Amino acid sequence: MSGLAIRTNAGETREVKECIPMSLLTNTNPAFEFGPIYVREQGQLHLLNGPSSLKVPTGKSKAVRLFQKGFTVNLCIEDGDKPNTYRTDHIVFTYTKEGNLRYSPKSLFDVVLAFIADNIQHVDSLIGFPEQIAEKLFTAVEARKKFIDPSTSAKALFIFIEAYGSLVLQSLCLRERFMLVSEKLKEIQFFRGLKCLDLSSCKLGDDHELFPYLTSEHLVSLILLYLGNNALSDGGLQKLTAPVRVMRKGLENLEVLDLSGNPRISKRGMQYLCCFSKLRALNITGTGVTPNCSSIQMIQSKLSLFPAEETLEEFTHTCCRTEGWAEQVVYQWERLCDRRDEEVGCRTVAQRFYGMNKLISLGTDEFSATEQIKDPVKMQFHRKPYQDLSIRSLTSSTIGPGKRGTDQVVEIGCSSPPVKCKRTELTLDDWDVLNYY
Repeated sequence: MSGLAIRTNAGETREVKECIPMSLLTNTNPAFEFGPIYVREQGQLHLLNGPSSLKVPTGKSKAVRLFQKGFTVNLCIEDGDKPNTYRTDHIVFTYTKEGNLRYSPKSLFDVVLAFIADNIQHVDSLIGFPEQIAEKLFTAVEARKKFIDPSTSAKALFIFIEAYGSLVLQSLCLRERFMLVSEKLKEIQFFRGLKCLDLSSCKLGDDHELFPYLTSEHLVSLILLYLGNNALSDGGLQKLTAPVRVMRKGLENLEVLDLSGNPRISKRGMQYLCCFSKLRALNITGTGVTPNCSSIQMIQSKLSLFPAEETLEEFTHTCCRTEGWAEQVVYQWERLCDRRDEEVGCRTVAQRFYGMNKLISLGTDEFSATEQIKDPVKMQFHRKPYQDLSIRSLTSSTIGPGKRGTDQVVEIGCSSPPVKCKRTELTLDDWDVLNYY
């Protein structure tokens, strides 16, 4: 029992007796509900609900460690779409000069850019989007391998090409990549505004699905075209030049053409090339055209191309290389095709070893069976620089205002023949080719 004195408002003092258990006063439990209770006896401070004696520390107190040594923090942001997974791409991890790890959030621009790149297949269009930001978005989509995934590659590539054209790819080299052409045919046909295209040794033939793309409006700006070693014939050249000869569309701006290594091309096929009025370099080495045939004179008279004494730089295959935003994408396609070729080669070797397919022959198709001309004579033609100026001056002097071009202008080869003459030269084969398109 203990007493408690209370003073009332009237000034009277009353003693209230209340029963307080002594166990609460002498309880040594540190979790005492009233908190710690200290008592000073003989100049020393004692803790009633703790140890029997406690000395108050003097001087500076020792720093208390908030976390133990080896304590690590893992900052994660929960993804709403996948509640069981955590994302860390919104956090940037950097080190300070002292070697401490610093956690800082990414900017809102980077977060939004990453979100669009993850869902690029759901974007309707990028037309009107700034080019500088679009290039960063293309890089982000490429890092996520959206252009390799078959389910998103075509859609993602089309969105960028539709809005930016030649910025995505202005030059494409597919030399000896016939497997890539066949596997990525749909994606390749999306490219627009190409200025250089190398399809040498791609086993195209005369009926390849790529021919309508070569003569479409997507490649109006094409300047350099390499079609060497593709088993082409006169029929292939007829299809290649039909839109230019009849409709004045297609490869009308072509300046460099390589047809070397196609022995089935004869002097008849050279007649179809006369529609390329801007042609300044032609390579027909290894074709069925001989140096002494009449086609050489026709090339000189109608195209103003003359034999080159040395190998032209345009045909060293150093002028055409893959350039543009999608440069790394094409290289990724090539690596995938190389891996598949290695897998197929390993299976073929195993089949031969175990005797399952002993009669496998890799050179029985029509492309490898085509007889190549041994030691072909170099037949490269080019237009000399000073010829352009002289030819233009002749055309300006012979063609006056209100007058049509005469036969003399046609012989020089600067202007294309009149449309009426071309219409009269159409044959049944030409109409069949036009129906093909």
